Amino acid sequence: MAPEPHPADVEKMLDAATSTSSESVPRGGTEPLVSGPSDPQAHSGSAGRAGDGLPGGEAGGRATPDGLVDLVHGLESNSGLDRPARVLETVANAVAPEGPRRDVLQGSWLGHALHPLMTDLPLGMWMSASLLDLIGGKRSRPAATRLVGAGIAAAVPTVATGLAEWLDTEPASRRVGVVHANINSLALVLYGGSFVARRRGRHGRAVLWGFAGGLSAVAGGYLGGHLSIARKDGTRDSRFADPAPA
Repeated sequence: MAPEPHPADVEKMLDAATSTSSESVPRGGTEPLVSGPSDPQAHSGSAGRAGDGLPGGEAGGRATPDGLVDLVHGLESNSGLDRPARVLETVANAVAPEGPRRDVLQGSWLGHALHPLMTDLPLGMWMSASLLDLIGGKRSRPAATRLVGAGIAAAVPTVATGLAEWLDTEPASRRVGVVHANINSLALVLYGGSFVARRRGRHGRAVLWGFAGGLSAVAGGYLGGHLSIARKDGTRDSRFADPAPA
């Protein structure tokens, strides 16, 4: 029979095990991770903000509503979206053919996806126009009209970067991307209607069109956030996942 270990030796062994465990996880409690559409860890919740992976999707004590999770999962698993995805793929390949143009639109030169950065331009201009509609008075109407028009112009390259990024996603993300693209297209149409109404002097109608476009943009932005944050889809240089030199 083996001799019983001395209590002091057991305590030393426990201290060593605890020290090794704490050193194996980087500061913040999450592992550095570079993931893409082909990386199963990208969607497992194993990396990200504190609270990821808790039962029921809880983070910081608050859980995502089950209905919202089911809605997004329903989009990801809806094979009926595969047909429109094939149509969109044809358009996307025409806009961003494989090669230097796609690299530029995806942001390979930047180190991470260009599309999220580009979305700030039309959204910022459109939301600023709506703010002027609310508090700017009649004198701000020409400025609001110019902002809506500039946002429409900025949406064109933004769409191109989104299509280029979407081409490198896997089926579940592609399905969500189709819905994301359609909702954002609706927002663009609504802001187009707002711009035309403004030019014709129909301010009240223009404001309503603009608010409707803003709500559509928010819904589309939620799905875009799901793709980039929850599903970890996006171009990036893997070197950014390495810890910075001390």
